[in-house]
Amino acid sequence: MVQTIDWSAVAAPLILACGALVVLLADAFVGTGRGAHLPAGLSLVSLVAAAVPAVALWGSPRATFCVTQPLTGPPACSLRIDDLTLVVWGVVLFGTAMVTLLGTGSVAEGRIPQGEWHFLLLASATGALTIAAAGDLITLVVALEVVSLPAFALVGLRRGDPAAGEASLKFFLVSVVATAVMLMGVSLLYGATGSVHLTRVHEAVAAGTGPTGVLGVGALLTVVGLGFKVGAVPFHMWVPDTYVGAPVAVAAYLSVVSKAAGFVGLMLVLGLALPDLAPAWSPAVAAMAALTMTVGNVLALGQQHAVRLLAWSSVAQAGYILVPFAAIRFGTGGEVAAAFSASLGYLAAYAVMNLGAFAVATAATARGRRRLVGYRGLIRERPLAGWALAFALVSLAGLPPGVLGLLAKVIVVDAAAGPATWLAVVMAVNVAVGLVYYLRWLAELFRPAEDTTVTAGPAGRARGDAAYRPAWGVSLAIVLTLAAGILFSVLPGLLLDPVLRVLG
Repeated sequence: MVQTIDWSAVAAPLILACGALVVLLADAFVGTGRGAHLPAGLSLVSLVAAAVPAVALWGSPRATFCVTQPLTGPPACSLRIDDLTLVVWGVVLFGTAMVTLLGTGSVAEGRIPQGEWHFLLLASATGALTIAAAGDLITLVVALEVVSLPAFALVGLRRGDPAAGEASLKFFLVSVVATAVMLMGVSLLYGATGSVHLTRVHEAVAAGTGPTGVLGVGALLTVVGLGFKVGAVPFHMWVPDTYVGAPVAVAAYLSVVSKAAGFVGLMLVLGLALPDLAPAWSPAVAAMAALTMTVGNVLALGQQHAVRLLAWSSVAQAGYILVPFAAIRFGTGGEVAAAFSASLGYLAAYAVMNLGAFAVATAATARGRRRLVGYRGLIRERPLAGWALAFALVSLAGLPPGVLGLLAKVIVVDAAAGPATWLAVVMAVNVAVGLVYYLRWLAELFRPAEDTTVTAGPAGRARGDAAYRPAWGVSLAIVLTLAAGILFSVLPGLLLDPVLRVLG
């Protein structure tokens, strides 16, 4: 019997995968001389094309690659498309589109091959789309590796840069260990339940057919492996060096799209497969959330390097996203829906805010401004970039007029206020700590600018700061992220209402 395939369910990741191949072939045959902007243009077209079936599927759940077994209830499917999937797809597609634009600044230096850059980016994004639709543990693990493997190459793709090679190696080694740990956990879950499908694992755990000790160890190892992927403490050691060594656009990708893939993996494993083990894993995740936000914020306080500060900020933000997981105490459907909706809402808001900060950091780093003091006077020198960064920083800090960031933090605190009040208090303290370094960076934007020195451009010619203009894609990304941040701060319901209702 030939299994039927619902092509509408696989259309989005399939379009991105085909787009990655088209970009690589087009670059090989056309070349960079005659089509300097062709790879970026094809990448953006692929992302827009992938968004079309995603929008069409909203409110219309689908499933494919399903198997049935006698007397075991409904079919178990390897790919399932629901509103949770589509929200993550929206974050992935928006984030990848912004990183595609930011990448125009990196490839303009001439040290990064355009075709390979965009091919790897789209290939990794394909994995991120697939993991959000995963219905079994094998699909989840394979998709997560499809996200990670191209990312290793993206980090070290810049030719002649030892720091990029070192960052790529560290990222690779840590990720390999994380994958090994996660595979061990997945194998234990399969051995204890006899199935890899998330729904069947849930049924086996609810029926009590598997050994509790094996299930507990399997769940712990799986969470540890995914904890590496999202940069949660104590599995965060790769984050700062990787972000600093990688091109800034790649750091932006890791902080938003790769992180979203890791979090949706956690949601699927804990919420769909193991909600009945919530009394065991909820306290562990709560402790991990508290450590993550605290370590991230405390270590960000002393940073003077802009991207390293954003790296530690990204660690802290991961802790905030984990907070609602601690509100799941008994694994009921209502608890899971409320907690994951809060985390998704924060993840979507964080994507807009963080990409705005990285967009300006991309332009500033290209001018040789890597430390916070290099941003002095940016408001006067480059009003658009300066105000865009200012808005992104106040949003990340949760201060007006960045209402989107404030509401996202309120939603997360509200989700934990009852079941995990102590964690809500820890988060409130950490938000106050975060104000220090966000406002310190913000203050630099308004201080009088120091004399800028002339630096050597990518082609060896001298370029002054006043003569430098960011790549077209970087400028467009700054405008789009600023516009999105302002729009969703004025009308936050446009973003948060659909997300918060997604699991309700």
